[in-house]
Amino acid sequence: MTEIKANTYSVFITNTISKEINRFLKDSTVGYSSLFILVDENSLKYCYPQLVEHIPAFKDAEIIEIESGEENKNLEICSQIWATLSDYGADRQSLLVNLGGGVIGDMGGFIASVFKRGIGFINIPTTLLSQVDASIGGKVGIDLNHLKNEIGLFNDPLAVFVDSSFLNTLDKRQLLSGFAEMIKHSLIADSGYWKKIKNANFARPDTFDTLIESSIQIKNKVVEKDPLEKNSRKTLNFGHTIGHALESYFLEQKPEKSLLHGEAIAMGMICEAYLSAEILKLSKESLKEITSFILSIYKPVDISEKDTQRLIELMSHDKKNTKGKLNFSLISAIGKCEINLTPDIKQIKRSLNYYLEQAGSNGDTKLGLN
Repeated sequence: MTEIKANTYSVFITNTISKEINRFLKDSTVGYSSLFILVDENSLKYCYPQLVEHIPAFKDAEIIEIESGEENKNLEICSQIWATLSDYGADRQSLLVNLGGGVIGDMGGFIASVFKRGIGFINIPTTLLSQVDASIGGKVGIDLNHLKNEIGLFNDPLAVFVDSSFLNTLDKRQLLSGFAEMIKHSLIADSGYWKKIKNANFARPDTFDTLIESSIQIKNKVVEKDPLEKNSRKTLNFGHTIGHALESYFLEQKPEKSLLHGEAIAMGMICEAYLSAEILKLSKESLKEITSFILSIYKPVDISEKDTQRLIELMSHDKKNTKGKLNFSLISAIGKCEINLTPDIKQIKRSLNYYLEQAGSNGDTKLGLN
């Protein structure tokens, strides 16, 4: 078991997760009056049974189930869950256990943070994305009108428990979604980690065991220095200004066309690496290396010229923006990131053109610059 201490809580990376959760729940400083477990259909079917058999307290807990998917991370679902908590007598000493992926962690943390002005919660992330990113750092929130995390706050969990054995329940698409955030961690903070990322062997079951801790350490170190994202924490947004716009855009379309978070961020990193080359003089060799690697494992995203204006409009809602300018975090070299950069609209459109050219998406279609 490895314990990584964050600002107000610890992340426990363990292959004996039930033992660690039992120890946590028995700690007199944690005491709770009632226990609620938030799940979706996947974590209820594949993950909850692994835990309830060995954690006595879970047998008496109330299970709250929602449907999986980013489209369900909204105020309506939150209202239903708050009503359920109230109906079952939850009080300020109740504890909410978020068992699932990024949606469960983001929304569960938000629900707990505002119910009766705040109850305690712990995260048990069951996807790679949530283990290396979403469950770490104390950001909780929900979407509004398909805009990513438009409503939320900063509030730490009481603890996070990471067990890579849960990854055995995931398909390759879900694993790659989480892997995109690990790529980002290497590009913004650690060129040595980038080399390990590039050599990852997905055929080996222990591949992610050796990488998860590195990603958590990188994110935790960034968050510790700037927990409220006033300054250096913005580096974690590399790939996300364009990536979140893409994710929101596809959420507006039919659900079957939606992108997973990591798929959108993968494209966003290629576009923002291009912007890095234009603005920060990221070397052509590094741009090519990043682009080739990401395109070797992620399918092209189908966008065209008609999508351009809406993507720009969605970027205008990014929380980093100031005084009407689109705010980006970009890399000057692999492992080095700079914040508060403001490319103009033509540069952003050129970055989308670059992606289309490299990915071969939509044949010869290019995004207009006007």
